[in-house]
Amino acid sequence: MTLDADRIRALHAAKLRVLARNVLDVELAGVSGTDDGALAVAGGAEPAVVCLAQERPERALGGALALAIRSGCDAAHVFADDHSGLLARRAACFSQPPVVWQIRDDTAVPAESLPRPTEPAPPRVPELVSLLASAGVEIAVEHGVITGEVEGLEVARIVPAAPVGEASGAGEGSGGIDPDDDYEPATAWQIEVGVGTHDREAFALLHADEPTAEAIGRVAEVVRTHRSPGASPHPLNRMGAARWLRSLLIRQPELVDAGRLRAASSPVPRGGPKDPAPAVAYGLTPDGRRLIVVVCVGIDLDVVPFAADARLFLDPDAELTVALPRRDAHEVIRAMAARLDSPAEIVEIDDEWRTLSTAGA
Repeated sequence: MTLDADRIRALHAAKLRVLARNVLDVELAGVSGTDDGALAVAGGAEPAVVCLAQERPERALGGALALAIRSGCDAAHVFADDHSGLLARRAACFSQPPVVWQIRDDTAVPAESLPRPTEPAPPRVPELVSLLASAGVEIAVEHGVITGEVEGLEVARIVPAAPVGEASGAGEGSGGIDPDDDYEPATAWQIEVGVGTHDREAFALLHADEPTAEAIGRVAEVVRTHRSPGASPHPLNRMGAARWLRSLLIRQPELVDAGRLRAASSPVPRGGPKDPAPAVAYGLTPDGRRLIVVVCVGIDLDVVPFAADARLFLDPDAELTVALPRRDAHEVIRAMAARLDSPAEIVEIDDEWRTLSTAGA
């Protein structure tokens, strides 16, 4: 039986009431059930926000902190079935960290923080990287994956080929084996062309005989046409807005008071080209201080916890900047950034940043 949205919200609210009663010994009033969980403010001498992170739990911390800021609360409690360890790790980045609970039936225990993540090394395939560069695309290396992008949108990716001796489907630029690599000796590498997994698969079926460099160039030109100032609305200029803005900031780092920047991995792998998650860059200030820039387009209440996790992942001692268009720089995001143990700077970018995207290219 499929439950309607109102019924789901009511169940989320009821679940939060039970958890607050059993774990915090608090009777909640005025619980707001949502599609993703529930929120409430527990009254008393020390008011606190209480949150249920049921759906998309990894994104719940920002909403709880935003409600705490709006309500004037110093304390917050977040209950989660899944991703409680990730939430606990991010919560610990704040000067007054929310308490994260791992749900156990109708009660809960304090969540154990996940350790700082590590990043896998990318394959050593300089000939394929050179092929991407010669096609005029931006090179990004994230979570051990090498991609070629146009204005932040992936158009090609280096992937493992079929085992040696089997049909690999790879033509020019299929890659080779470096005897010093740690990969299985029967593994080769190749470039797949396209925007996202399904597009790469379709492109391989339809254009298997096309030289790789020409294929990359053709797809890149189509994407470049749509991700340019004045282009008509199109799926290719709606996807990956944060990565598009990151691409601009890498070319023009002075927009965020940086000396130089490069693309960097997020604290968790992104879901694909349609994933609206923030993008991350790593670099130096003009005077040589290490800097992490987290780029967001659209109001995202979870961008500050995400950014804090990105700093923990890449360089815990680096300075942290959150860059977003001026219209998205909400005061609650600024207040959240100030609550970090090591506060982040909020830098506003012109709302018409897409018109700047080809300047200096």
